[in-house]
Amino acid sequence: MDTMHVDLLIRIVAGAALGGVIGYERDRHGRQVGLRTHLLVAMAAATFMVISVKFVYFQHYGKEDLVAVDSSRIAASIVAGIGFLAGGSILRTGTTVQGITTAAGLWLVTAIGMCSGAAMYVEAVVVTLLGVLALTALRRLEDKDDRSTRRRIALVLGEESTGVADIMKALEALGAVVSDMDYDRRLDDKRRVNVTLDARIPNTIGVETLIDQLAKQPGVRRVHVQAPT
Repeated sequence: MDTMHVDLLIRIVAGAALGGVIGYERDRHGRQVGLRTHLLVAMAAATFMVISVKFVYFQHYGKEDLVAVDSSRIAASIVAGIGFLAGGSILRTGTTVQGITTAAGLWLVTAIGMCSGAAMYVEAVVVTLLGVLALTALRRLEDKDDRSTRRRIALVLGEESTGVADIMKALEALGAVVSDMDYDRRLDDKRRVNVTLDARIPNTIGVETLIDQLAKQPGVRRVHVQAPT
């Protein structure tokens, strides 16, 4: 393996490693788009950048070959393509929109991968450090609470239910904070009520404990707790 191939592989590995740093931070905060996704995005961006920079060399075009190549098109396509992937990480939960920071993180690791693919290592490392700083230290300036986890709780209440108020009291007793509620009442012969709650649950409260406490409430026919969002 000649030195050129080694250099190109170092660029790709550097991009993957630096992207993994951002992904590790996302994983620590329980985000579904975590280490592997950020690492793969950064590695792919670095690979595309390497192709953009060096692919002409490997085609062995001669001086007399009438070939015009715009190598910047591949790099430009990376920026356009990552928008679809980043958009998929943005979710609407009730009245709130989540995943914007994760989407921005995917854009960031794409830029880091492109820097590494262009052998701009200093810039790639500095941007990675700034990204980690923004995601960790600056997080404290926002209304973020790492001691709780956001969950969506879906309940089906029967006729014998004492109402949503008792459900709210049960959640408050667990230390949960409800941010949004969707209420759907059937008026046919079954007369059931479907309630969907978005709540922040303390990390000390496990899913089994949460379900057990809700199932004890009168009239609760069904409890469904979604994974953290």
